[in-house]
Amino acid sequence: MTDILTQLLGGFATAATPVNLLWALAGCALGTAIGVLPGLGPAVTVAMLLPITGQVEPTASMIFFAGIYYGAMYGGSTTSILLNTPGETGTMVTALEGFKMAKHGRAGAALATSAIGSFVAGSIATVLVTLFAPILAKFAVQLGPPEYFCLMLLAFTTVSAVLGKSTLRGLTALFFGLALGLVGIDQITAQVRYTGGVMEFMDGVEVVLVAVGLFAVAEALYNALYEGRSANDMNKLNKVHMTRTEWRRSWPAWLRGTAIGFPFGTIPAGGSEIPTFLSYAAERKLAKPEHQAEFGTTGAIEGVAGPEAANNAAVTATLVPLLTLGIPTSVTAAILLSALQNYGINAGPQLFQTSGDLVWALIASLYIGNVMLLVLNLPLVGLWVKLLKIPKPQLYAGILIFATVGVYGMRQSAFDLYLMYGLGMLGVLMRRYDFPTAPVIVGLILGPLAEAQMRNALSIGEGSWLVFVQRPMSATLLAVVVLVLVTPRLLAWHRRA
Repeated sequence: MTDILTQLLGGFATAATPVNLLWALAGCALGTAIGVLPGLGPAVTVAMLLPITGQVEPTASMIFFAGIYYGAMYGGSTTSILLNTPGETGTMVTALEGFKMAKHGRAGAALATSAIGSFVAGSIATVLVTLFAPILAKFAVQLGPPEYFCLMLLAFTTVSAVLGKSTLRGLTALFFGLALGLVGIDQITAQVRYTGGVMEFMDGVEVVLVAVGLFAVAEALYNALYEGRSANDMNKLNKVHMTRTEWRRSWPAWLRGTAIGFPFGTIPAGGSEIPTFLSYAAERKLAKPEHQAEFGTTGAIEGVAGPEAANNAAVTATLVPLLTLGIPTSVTAAILLSALQNYGINAGPQLFQTSGDLVWALIASLYIGNVMLLVLNLPLVGLWVKLLKIPKPQLYAGILIFATVGVYGMRQSAFDLYLMYGLGMLGVLMRRYDFPTAPVIVGLILGPLAEAQMRNALSIGEGSWLVFVQRPMSATLLAVVVLVLVTPRLLAWHRRA
């Protein structure tokens, strides 16, 4: 415990330097602004800004990206409450009660409980990350190649099965990502494979390029093609404050939401949507009889407080598997992993030893970012709402310009631009036909790592595939993978019967 506290204080010393504080503030402000703008999530923004990793020092850029990630979760609730338009998928549930509160003149209370609830949940979750991430890292060091391959297999199946409307579409997107990950030079035999004679493919397909194409470019093109002229009506905003009764009703919901959200963030279970829905269901069941009538009518404050806390706790918890196992459990976490890889830093159990300064500075920046976001969100809600007035054509044209300049700046290659816009069009088709894009990024990043671990595991087993079932941990993980794929079908069959 003393060792963790010493390292955390060292992290604060790094994160509290004037330069890093400025990066944290810039990330939090930009993230909040992005969260407010409907459809523009942290994944799109971080993907768009990934090229800056070539110019900025690793600790500063990771603090900046973490600020964007966090800020988007805070800002996403603003449009959910005022416009019934979630800025982020994790804030979809907030719109259920928050918008009804806004329509009945209680927008201020809804915005206040979401901002303070986010702060409470984020702070508690950051303390849990501080305490448990190093312990999990020490445990993870004892895992061998069979266990790591099975862990990655679990990440593949859960991300593919949970995201999107069908498991088949999720797995199709995953296999496309895995195929992209095989392009280039084989890391074990050094043979060139699947390049089609294109020299630019020799080093493999750039994760940054794929992320920018599938998220930023696809988002802009999709809006231009299908959603161009949709208008929003805004509710009038009263003062951002809560009454004593609303405080009394909110704090138990914040704590329950945090308790539900944190465990979901640490496992590859499809992001923050599941815990927010669970939190909403719990609050609806646990509400006092006199407050039950507010759900779905005038808006119940517990229905905003609980899901917002669950959302932010889940977002913070994604850092645990990302830093300790190198496994991203959300789209943005996958793009953060590619940012680390751009610096030649491999996330995993050794990260706390090899790049301890960066990890502890990043964790310390979460504490600082939480305070910054509370200060930014409560007084400046009026300013964030004005961002909604930016015309869509100018907004999405700006995104395309940023994406083009950023990707071209990486290698000064026109081929990269053709590939980025080609992937952008593919992203539009995937979105149009409900194919999730997250499994593509997860497959592209984890595919080559999974291949290497599989080969190493087979070497240990002298070519026998039984090595994966002979070790207790890997056998257990394989059983979980089978359950993830089979359980939904059994439940569906049972319902039909």
